[in-house]
Amino acid sequence: MKKIFINIVALFSLLLMVNCQEDNFSFGDPSAPSNLQVAVDIVGKTADAPNGDGSGLVKFTAKANNAISYKFIYGDGIVDNTSGGVVEHPFTTVDVNTYTVTVIAFGKGGVSTTTTVEVTVLSDFSDEKSTLLLTGGTAAGKKWYIAAAENGHFGVGQNDADATKNYYPNYYQAGSFEKAATCFYDGDYTFALVNGKIEYKQDNKGNTFFNNSYKSVGGGTNGGDDQCLAYNTTATKIVALSPSSSFVSKNPEAKKVTTGTVMNFSDGGFMGYYAGATQYEIMSITENRMQVRFVQGNNATLAWYITFTTTLPTTDTDDTTDYTNLVWSDDFNVDGAPDATKWTYDLGRGDNGWGNGEKQNYTNLAKNVKVAGGNLVITAVKESSGGAEYSSARIKTQGLYDFKYGKIEMKAKMPTGAGVWPAFWSLGASAGSWPAIGEIDFMEFVGAKPLQTQSALHFPGSSGGDAKFKTTAIANAASEFHIYKTIWSPKTIRFFLDDVLYFTFNNSDTALPFHKNFFMIMNVAMGGSLGGAIDPAFAQSSMEVDYVKVYQ
Repeated sequence: MKKIFINIVALFSLLLMVNCQEDNFSFGDPSAPSNLQVAVDIVGKTADAPNGDGSGLVKFTAKANNAISYKFIYGDGIVDNTSGGVVEHPFTTVDVNTYTVTVIAFGKGGVSTTTTVEVTVLSDFSDEKSTLLLTGGTAAGKKWYIAAAENGHFGVGQNDADATKNYYPNYYQAGSFEKAATCFYDGDYTFALVNGKIEYKQDNKGNTFFNNSYKSVGGGTNGGDDQCLAYNTTATKIVALSPSSSFVSKNPEAKKVTTGTVMNFSDGGFMGYYAGATQYEIMSITENRMQVRFVQGNNATLAWYITFTTTLPTTDTDDTTDYTNLVWSDDFNVDGAPDATKWTYDLGRGDNGWGNGEKQNYTNLAKNVKVAGGNLVITAVKESSGGAEYSSARIKTQGLYDFKYGKIEMKAKMPTGAGVWPAFWSLGASAGSWPAIGEIDFMEFVGAKPLQTQSALHFPGSSGGDAKFKTTAIANAASEFHIYKTIWSPKTIRFFLDDVLYFTFNNSDTALPFHKNFFMIMNVAMGGSLGGAIDPAFAQSSMEVDYVKVYQ
């Protein structure tokens, strides 16, 4: 497999005046397209490389008076339709080849004007590995399904040059079978290798899941929620592979997060979720799993992600497992220091602010952690402490109590102020390093976002900024006690706020670290990767905990 990545793109435009124009309109029709012109830019064309840089990419810009849309017939079996007249197409037949490209400008009422241009371009890009994995190497093809059972199978993130965040869905990730009430999981997607070309068929069972800004394509009204609408996807599309030129492909460690190959779908082809995209970057692909990334057609700041599998997912979201036998608890009824038979401390500033750039020094002093009035009180204080500008506390059950599976409850009130980051969470008790040991965040709260709380899971392949997480709305988090509950079973890990389920993680994969013992942690951090900027006026604030209970 040979991949040529674009390093320098030199665009030389050849403005081609219409010389073989067919006028399909009556004389004097004011809506008929006229003066159709096509500019051809061969990517990477130089004096030494007159046929381009080997990527096979050519940019076409069509303009005509009174035109409302354009059609490009490339001569390689692929057709594009566009309202703007600007398209970039990869010619993928290896070697130097000449193509006759037909460009049609459409006016009102379907009247049209046609011209042709010849393009000679070099393509030496080939991704035989992805082609084989995608299609199975046969004309019968390979069928794919949306990996609905996998947490994070669908999501959206930023599309920009930030190499730390532009390669994963950092804005939103769907939980296991989260969209089961829609048509999103109904379809299947078949890729076949036919006479050297990749053919694609989408069977959407009659309905497509539309982004809310594209509902008009399916006959709906734009705005509101995403919606399933009747839509015909029966036509076979051609898929051409080309090298990626996305922001991700330019990351310093791009090879770790993307294959560098883009699937280009003919004639408006798309995969599962209609968001105006026809180009899908293959982030990863194996025999039975594939993740793709695509940029929303009308919002270039958003990149969407979908994970596919070759096995039809089956739902087991009706996990009704509950645990009712109280096996461990602390009601914090004895004033003073936390119960030493149940809690111990993390002290100091940790390595690089406990790995998150946090700004506090942890102590075991009463001003930072105590039991008073029936509550555990952990207080972050703005003061010089251990070389830090803030003091706080972090207590844990490590070495005293750990467990596998159960129902975990905390009743608590949150601190206030931008920069505070309270959490109730857990780490794997077995020997090893993070994230291999696993982390379950039962509750995290950020003072700068007082109307939401979140839960998250960290494990190999999904940790740090790439963790599986979900937020939910909360009111009066600091003034009222709320119950944060997690039910952790061999099948799922379910997170509740005040007994309302908001996040389900599929835990059925026995390779995950969440099938071993974990110990619990409570703390109030300041700043850091999630806490963010600290309010300069911050003085002190406390998390108050009424109880922590574990049932099995």
